[in-house]
Amino acid sequence: MKRRKYFLGITAALAFCAGIWMLPAAAIAHCDTLDGPVVMTAKAALEKGEVTPLLKWVRKEDEKEIQQLFKKTLEVRKQSKEAKELADMYFFETLVRIHRAGEGAPYTGLKPAGTVEPAVAGADRALESGTVEELVKLVNEAAARGIRERFARVVETRKHADHTVEAGRGFVAAYVDFTHYVERIHMDAVAGSGHVHEQAPAAGEHKH
Repeated sequence: MKRRKYFLGITAALAFCAGIWMLPAAAIAHCDTLDGPVVMTAKAALEKGEVTPLLKWVRKEDEKEIQQLFKKTLEVRKQSKEAKELADMYFFETLVRIHRAGEGAPYTGLKPAGTVEPAVAGADRALESGTVEELVKLVNEAAARGIRERFARVVETRKHADHTVEAGRGFVAAYVDFTHYVERIHMDAVAGSGHVHEQAPAAGEHKH
């Protein structure tokens, strides 16, 4: 009995430590890709010469800077094809940088098109198509695969958990990974809000 309580105590301690180490890092950026919603909105706005659709991506205090740069970009675009490409790219980079700053997130440059995570790309496709079934299937299959793989690892390592100290540690590591993975999925699934920010965005602000 004592041995079991001791083992459970060690497991709980390791799980707690793992929980700290496994806290999610900043979400992989979607708005800083060339085929992300910010740049795509910017491309359409530049072609139409209308800045208003862009302003939802920045804070109210940043509107003036974007409006001024938008006007200058339209002027430079008229000079030549090369000037248009350079002006557009500079505008995209500035817009995304200001948008990211408004979120309190770092800007590390624009990423190539096609570098978005499959689930995020699926979310965009769902919005475009008006149906979410493909996205639900994608996420469900990925989550189920992750659970099964981790479960199988725990079952296998548990068979040898008491043979050696190293084998026991292997079991604990697999157990912690398995339980935290399931916990994260479940907590996200039952959360009242699907957004990473706890506070609702203030009027005129956008959070991504």
